[in-house]
Amino acid sequence: MPPKLSVNVDHVATIREARKIDQPDPVLAAGMAELAGADGITVHLRGDRRHIQDRDLEILRKTVKTRLNVEMATTQEMIRIACEVRPDIVTLVPERPEEVTTEGGLSVVHHKEAIRNAANLLAEHEIELSLFIDPDLDHVKVARDVGAKVVEINTGRYCEASKAADVEKEYRFILDAVRLAQKLRMEVAAGHGLDYKNTGPIAAIPEIRELNIGHAIIGRAVLVGLDQAVREMIAVIAEAAPLAQI
Repeated sequence: MPPKLSVNVDHVATIREARKIDQPDPVLAAGMAELAGADGITVHLRGDRRHIQDRDLEILRKTVKTRLNVEMATTQEMIRIACEVRPDIVTLVPERPEEVTTEGGLSVVHHKEAIRNAANLLAEHEIELSLFIDPDLDHVKVARDVGAKVVEINTGRYCEASKAADVEKEYRFILDAVRLAQKLRMEVAAGHGLDYKNTGPIAAIPEIRELNIGHAIIGRAVLVGLDQAVREMIAVIAEAAPLAQI
């Protein structure tokens, strides 16, 4: 079975915030993505509120019919908001104010106590926890230890690699991390930098249950419309050939 697609609508809000008006509406975009076949909606509520706003999150919680995944930093403010809004799943990510987008995976090894505390609070509110991590075996092991039920493997370095040897190396790191996570009985997602050209090989990994994709879909939607952009990505995922054991 191919992985599910969760569409990140952050950049719809990015366009809106460029003018500080009410259009385009990420909530409306989320509904359109679901109607086009998306299995979930992802948003990142950042500390600086550069795109998604608190009100967006509150309305999305009421309107998303599939599964709402909220990315956020491991801060008291964000965990409090998560416990109030109660999305289906929270994905903890690293966050720096000066970054353009998330630059790497969460350093689980160095932030074990903070993540474990967040995991306990989220569990009390029946919110599933995912950790966005680099394809590093130590991070996978610690993710399980601190209470994560899901890990999202960062595909950024794979997507950015230009030489065939580097692509193959990064792909192997992803494979090893994904297979260890499944061995440890965690659900596996993947995302960051995935587009219409490089998603196929990742979608072909049978242990991956969900792909989180935003920028490529919203960028494509500017040209062809959101409905078609989502359907095209679903087709890319569906057409990925099953990966033989290597």
